[in-house]
Amino acid sequence: MSDLIDRFGRRHRSLRISVTDVCNIRCQYCMPEHADRFLPRDEHLRYDEITRFVGIVAPLGLNRLRLTGGEPLLRPGLDQLVAKLSTTEGVADVALTTNGMLLADQLPALVDAGLRRVNISLDTLSEQTFRAMSRREGLDRVLDGIAAAADTPSLTVRLNSLVLRDVNLDDVIALVEFAAGRDITLRFIEFMPLDANRRWSESRMVRGDEIREILADRFGGLEPAEVTDPSQPATDYLLPGGGRVGFIDTVTRPFCDACDRLRLTSDGKLRNCLFGQQEWDVREMLRARVDPERVLVQVRDCLAAKHAAHGIAAADFRPPQRAMYQIGG
Repeated sequence: MSDLIDRFGRRHRSLRISVTDVCNIRCQYCMPEHADRFLPRDEHLRYDEITRFVGIVAPLGLNRLRLTGGEPLLRPGLDQLVAKLSTTEGVADVALTTNGMLLADQLPALVDAGLRRVNISLDTLSEQTFRAMSRREGLDRVLDGIAAAADTPSLTVRLNSLVLRDVNLDDVIALVEFAAGRDITLRFIEFMPLDANRRWSESRMVRGDEIREILADRFGGLEPAEVTDPSQPATDYLLPGGGRVGFIDTVTRPFCDACDRLRLTSDGKLRNCLFGQQEWDVREMLRARVDPERVLVQVRDCLAAKHAAHGIAAADFRPPQRAMYQIGG
């Protein structure tokens, strides 16, 4: 039973682990176009340090792990980390979030190592729009990764789409039909003020309720799906003709009251919210192999400082100093 419960009664079970801040594309909603400064390699947590941290917190219930980046598949030997984590006492689940470009080649080793769930970003089915959104080429490689994942029976696959009004709003229907035709859940994520260029605006963001209206008109309505996990960030709906679509409306319909997440950045900083301003360092503790109880003091201090909500709607809201790719998606 977890004792990682904050002052608002939220029991924390999910840990997002960023393994790198490096990425092979430059999505408008995340990275600057010419990002060329990344963390030095020796500042990233080593795999043994990540495993040690998980070994400390998993017995307390923080045992549902998701590996993120940057692009996590750029970190060499990621399957070795998955193998270590999936066999760590107390770990219940190991998942991965990826842009999919490197997935097809690495997937067999990852699944053999214990990967059970993968979320793949897919914002368009048009190469031209893909280039506009990501400032790179490679949609065909993303689709290859999705195909490989969909053909792996032991793997639960979801697609994540972020819609910018001036880039890919016209792709919404095609994306839903693509996912439904492959029996894959597609989730739309609202554009959040976490882009490195600080160009977030409410006018570029497409609200979840607007997309729901588009889909209801096209498919003849949406039926709310049964909620099986109250802590999940998405609200899911069923399409009349088959298919499942979800919405992560972080800006307009925050799910903070059910948030069960902590985050570990690639350089070993704990964060209690994607939009938080504070970080708690555990890297040096892990490198010095201090008593696990000292690490847990940092974890509990981080948890104790967690707010009731992220406060995006507040007049004095300030985005975090780090962009999405530097925190972990």
